[in-house]
Amino acid sequence: MLTKRIIPCLDIKDGRTVKGVNFVELRDAGDPVELAKIYSEEGADELVFLDITATEEKRKTLVKLVEEVAEAINIPFTVGGGIATVEDVGMLLRSGADKVAVNSSAVKNPQLINDIAAAYGSQCLVVTIDAKKIDGQWKVHLVGGKVPTELDLFEWAKEAVTRGAGELLFTSMDHDGTKEGFANEALSKLSESVNVPIIASGGAGKVRHFIDTFKEGKADAALAASVFHFKEITLQKLKIELSQQGIPVRL
Repeated sequence: MLTKRIIPCLDIKDGRTVKGVNFVELRDAGDPVELAKIYSEEGADELVFLDITATEEKRKTLVKLVEEVAEAINIPFTVGGGIATVEDVGMLLRSGADKVAVNSSAVKNPQLINDIAAAYGSQCLVVTIDAKKIDGQWKVHLVGGKVPTELDLFEWAKEAVTRGAGELLFTSMDHDGTKEGFANEALSKLSESVNVPIIASGGAGKVRHFIDTFKEGKADAALAASVFHFKEITLQKLKIELSQQGIPVRL
């Protein structure tokens, strides 16, 4: 049986790790390189680094910071933010990323997914989807959640996978930073509609939420930020409790 993965997320703004609620009210959470090193040593399965203002500021991901983080850790490392071309992907992979995450640019130009998958393989391509429930329907949002679209979460997920996404990272904007649990109903539906791993994001507040997203949400991995950054949950304690609940994890 495949083990479930626990993935700390570093949201980067101005070279610092930040965390907000529902994608706003960001507060400082520390130095990304230091945090990355701690998580790698404490048993994180992977690390996600998202340069959250790169798209909005129309610039590339912070390559030097990516290199520094990659040097400090020995676990798989996904980088996203501002990736708009196949060349951007190559540059980040050469800088130490194992996988790249694309979001807004893939919605605006879906062919980008095909092109990245063709150049570097689906195994290194994560399509991230930020979505919010509007009038009972999950709608995809772009540019760090600031730009709503008419795209349906599940339809877009299917298209992204068909085009070559090797993994999906779904963040519920309604749950982000609330610490009230993941969007398990949507996650479960998502995992039934595509045949690639799903990373749950948005809403982690206590150990129970991780248990629920693996059991009810059928997630393959769970991503969280503030509960780890501010030491509300430790990776070791979390993994022990998951294991006790019969959820296969790497201890």
